[in-house]
Amino acid sequence: MTDAEGGTHTFSDVEEGVSLMELGRRNGVAGIMGDCGGGCACATCHVYVDERWWDKVGAPDDVEFAMLDMVADVMKDTSRLGCQVRMSPQLDGLAVTVAPASGY
Repeated sequence: MTDAEGGTHTFSDVEEGVSLMELGRRNGVAGIMGDCGGGCACATCHVYVDERWWDKVGAPDDVEFAMLDMVADVMKDTSRLGCQVRMSPQLDGLAVTVAPASGY
């Protein structure tokens, strides 16, 4: 995970089902705040999924997309909310970058 300040973080022994937002908060990743606690009600865990991983991570559902639409000034085609991405063995090695803060 590349944080909002350009630092990189690698995690090992990630438990299945933990969200990217939880993982980022636990490990002090700059830019991952998770103000809503994972309820898909804010965009303070907005990340860009590396294009090579997009098919495995998948697109946001309608609720998540609506929240992302509120940060349209920094939204990209590979935007996801970290609270909605749950880790699994298929995502081992996942590469994401924390999105810059928006005017939201």
